[in-house]
Amino acid sequence: MARVQIDGDTLTVVIEGLDKLWALKSSLSIPLSNVRGATADPGIVMESKGIRAPGTHLPGVITAGTFHVDGERVFWDVQNAAKAIVIQLADERYARLVVQVDDPRATVALIENAITHA
Repeated sequence: MARVQIDGDTLTVVIEGLDKLWALKSSLSIPLSNVRGATADPGIVMESKGIRAPGTHLPGVITAGTFHVDGERVFWDVQNAAKAIVIQLADERYARLVVQVDDPRATVALIENAITHA
């Protein structure tokens, strides 16, 4: 699971627990100017993950780490699809971050509010 927070003009995604091991990452920091938006999207887990490099994918259990699909790099950290959000990025290493959070609606609202007022 991930914790999303806004620190000034930076969006920080902190990977928690054993997900750090599966995702091979402990956090990501993105300037708010490169965040295009966020949506709650439980159906995203049905999409092709592409090529894993590096990461973990056990269908129906966990998808975590870096995946390459359609020429884009996407970061995943999802176990429970119902709590998945997608953060769209521009001019970053990743085109999208797909992460599981405690409260998808509140997290999307936090991100959308931050980029609106940035």
